[in-house]
Amino acid sequence: MTWLRKPWVGPLAFVVVAFVAFSLPPYLTGDRVQARVQSDWGPHYPLLVMHVVFASVAILTSVVQVWPWFRSRFPAWHRRTGRVYVFAGVLPAGLSGLVLGWTTPFGPVAAVSNVLLAVLWLVFTWLAWRAARRRQFRDHRKWMIRSFVLTVSIITNRVWGVVAFLAVADRVPEAELPHVVAGISTWTGWVVPLLLSQWWLERRPVRRRAVAEQRETVPV
Repeated sequence: MTWLRKPWVGPLAFVVVAFVAFSLPPYLTGDRVQARVQSDWGPHYPLLVMHVVFASVAILTSVVQVWPWFRSRFPAWHRRTGRVYVFAGVLPAGLSGLVLGWTTPFGPVAAVSNVLLAVLWLVFTWLAWRAARRRQFRDHRKWMIRSFVLTVSIITNRVWGVVAFLAVADRVPEAELPHVVAGISTWTGWVVPLLLSQWWLERRPVRRRAVAEQRETVPV
């Protein structure tokens, strides 16, 4: 089967589904106490529920969007899930994320990171959608990869959170620990994957040019 040639699809789908299955249910109960982020600001909880629900739509549909076999085998459904990803996922999740990021209870360092992440998420997704509408599919693919990386950065954020906690737990006063851990994990959670994805996008054309130049130098 051709889809088996992309062995990363299965593990990626498993991790994403498991993450959503663990993260989403507490926000479907309507109980503020079960929210993993607490705030005294009145609109915080409904905005948080909105953000989590629509972000779950975005992260689930993003897996389908980057699945090469599905994209080539079912182009019409690829376009349909793309619209769901943009308008029922990233757009509402990103807009609510802007407000939540600015009002985060974890301090100004995390706030700046969250707001910048939300802005870039919206911009990258819009550029990917615009490129697809203009049938500039090479640009669409690049912007979609960047959008996808920011979509799944919530998962890497959790990983970096554990690393940051283990690194600073014994060095930071207990009262300041949540802010320090959040400040580290919110930045590394999306900046590191985005830089790696950009390196990967830039690396492939360079390799192709190098191979072409090498072929040109081979005597006939």
